[in-house]
Amino acid sequence: MDDGDGRETGVAGKRSLRGLIGVLGADLAALSANRLLSIAVPWLVLTTTGSPAKTGLVAFCQITPFVIAQALAGPLIDRIGPRRVAITGDLVSMAAMIVAPLLFAAGGLNLWGLMALMAVVGAADGPAIAAKSIFVPSVTRAARAPIERGTGLIAAIERTATVAGPAAAGVLVATFGGAQSLWLSAALFGLAAVVTTATLADPAPDPAALTTTEAEGYLARLRQGAAFLRQDRLLRSIAGMLVATNLLDQAFMAVLLPVWALESGYGAETVGLVVSVFAGTSILAALLAATLADRLPRHIVYMVGFVIGGIPRFVAMALSIPLWAVLAVFAVGGLGSGFVNPIIGAVSYERIPGRLLGRVRTLTSALAWAGIPFGGPFAAAVLAVSGLNGALLIVGGLYLVAIVVPGLRPEWSQMRRVAPAIDISAESALTDAEPEKGVKNGRAA
Repeated sequence: MDDGDGRETGVAGKRSLRGLIGVLGADLAALSANRLLSIAVPWLVLTTTGSPAKTGLVAFCQITPFVIAQALAGPLIDRIGPRRVAITGDLVSMAAMIVAPLLFAAGGLNLWGLMALMAVVGAADGPAIAAKSIFVPSVTRAARAPIERGTGLIAAIERTATVAGPAAAGVLVATFGGAQSLWLSAALFGLAAVVTTATLADPAPDPAALTTTEAEGYLARLRQGAAFLRQDRLLRSIAGMLVATNLLDQAFMAVLLPVWALESGYGAETVGLVVSVFAGTSILAALLAATLADRLPRHIVYMVGFVIGGIPRFVAMALSIPLWAVLAVFAVGGLGSGFVNPIIGAVSYERIPGRLLGRVRTLTSALAWAGIPFGGPFAAAVLAVSGLNGALLIVGGLYLVAIVVPGLRPEWSQMRRVAPAIDISAESALTDAEPEKGVKNGRAA
């Protein structure tokens, strides 16, 4: 329920699907807009300037503010609530995407103007996406479902947006041009804001958190979130793994996959087909995770899913097997990959106290994105030294190391149970004294 001030009050024993449907709908709209921009804007720049370097520069101008703003938004989300941050971020993104095609139609959209607008979108979209994730524990509880149900559905929505957004962009760009397709992204950002406004309320404060000391001031709160992440060995290990694997995934997607398609005699449509097959089966796996993950051993499923989703594709492409076999490998890989994010989400929501959720989740998400800008240059360097097959095997081998080495550490056994969330007072967060001592808040977020 909503108390009229945008804050959830909750009714014991009453099951409500409204919030869960609202989060899924708002996420689908905003993420589809984000994915649409990843196709439409580079195409617009490439066709108007003819410069791949300028195309990459515009993408950099969106990704970098996205990561930085998301990392810094946590204390604000915890202070004023995720609802305001999500709505404001989506409305700002909508406004920027309205301005861009209007300026283009008037002949006033130069490269610097587009870079500035994409930076605005990145800086607004990062916190808005993070803010929506804060609703997941409360709306899943309201639906009387296990946390894996909520995280599995969110993962399925994200994968669906990854398929639907670029597909819509391709049709619109081909029909109307890159600039006109930006109108749809503006509409989707606006729809996300409307859905959030109509269906979501800020999670109710955690009564246990009210008995603990809260840091005062923005920087103190930011350091409090960083201190919690630094002290929780499992979350810290997961974040480190994601930094490495996301960098290698970007190396694969941005460079190795297109080069493989070109050298194998395939066209750009084959790249799209491979990605679509992987994404399609990962949607199915995420839906299975939403149904079954709460009854499966997390650590085993996580490790097996990561290995299946990450390693075989490199080997298959290096062996030059037929295209149908490569597609089969990617289909199986998608099934493995689809189980990973629901488990990561469930573990983080259970381990982070509700009052720290915004500042810790934004930091972990920003860390996961931190390696992505370097994936392309890294792949290009390895490709220049080792050739395509060598680069595929090297990157695949590094991927295996990035999964197995941290995955064998003893703290990963804590995935098997709902671990109590370690709360941190303002004093301990600021002084970093006795970092592994004490459990003050045992409630799962």
